[in-house]
Amino acid sequence: MNLKQEEARLLMECLPYIREFRGETVVIKYGGHAMLEESLKKAFALNIALLSYVGIRPVIVHGGGPQIEQMLERLSIESSFLDGQRITDAPTMEVVEMVLVGKVNQDIVNLLNQAGVRAVGLSGKDGRFMRAAKLQARSKDGQKAADMGQVGKVKLVDTSLPSALAAEGFIPVIAPVGAGEDGTTYNINADSAAGAVAAAMRAKRLILLTDVPGVLDAQDRLIPGIRTDEVESMIKSGLIRGGMIPKMQCCLEALAGGTEKAMIIDGRVENCVLLELFTDSGIGTQVV
Repeated sequence: MNLKQEEARLLMECLPYIREFRGETVVIKYGGHAMLEESLKKAFALNIALLSYVGIRPVIVHGGGPQIEQMLERLSIESSFLDGQRITDAPTMEVVEMVLVGKVNQDIVNLLNQAGVRAVGLSGKDGRFMRAAKLQARSKDGQKAADMGQVGKVKLVDTSLPSALAAEGFIPVIAPVGAGEDGTTYNINADSAAGAVAAAMRAKRLILLTDVPGVLDAQDRLIPGIRTDEVESMIKSGLIRGGMIPKMQCCLEALAGGTEKAMIIDGRVENCVLLELFTDSGIGTQVV
């Protein structure tokens, strides 16, 4: 088979998936190296543009941990963490909101606009579409509640705003910042926010971009598929551990809300979104 024939075969492989996903919502959590390396950023924008061009409705939820860390260091504001989450006092929250909403979000919007699509930046505070509540964490000894400051969890997602934008051909780009009933601003874990958005929008797919190939077995081989009823035992055995646990929890939330499948994929692979959605084998771990 020559190169041209191989290219045609790959295009034909994509066709049934384009047909399946046309008109459907796909929520993508964007973060890690895919959001930092120039070549990966450009590839991601073109992937999202292609999805839009073939009639799929992408919704982007992004993180920004490294950018927040850089700004806190520049301002000499110290940070501390509990179970991998940043304890967010009032000065830290100001920086988080400034970086996520004012800088990172707009950079992604500009990147997508330059790729030829129409993107609109949002935070959960816009139209109060993502309402939050204070997250009550536990201390490491598990004996008493730990005050995480202005760290929140998603309480409610009103889909009318992002759905209206998507219906008009705009790509919503969502910063994971929300407000409580009393107006307090909360820093929300981006994976959790993506899961909540996917569930509320009944997205066809939830895709989490990470810096690992997916969920790995004891021999560090990729596990291509996991059923929801296997997750608890895999956490107990240690196959799912560390930062993969909250990612898996957000997948479960999305699936419980009506999302058909969730994928954890390697954002360091160029064109990872297209490879996962439009090829028979995919590249990451599917949770069903």
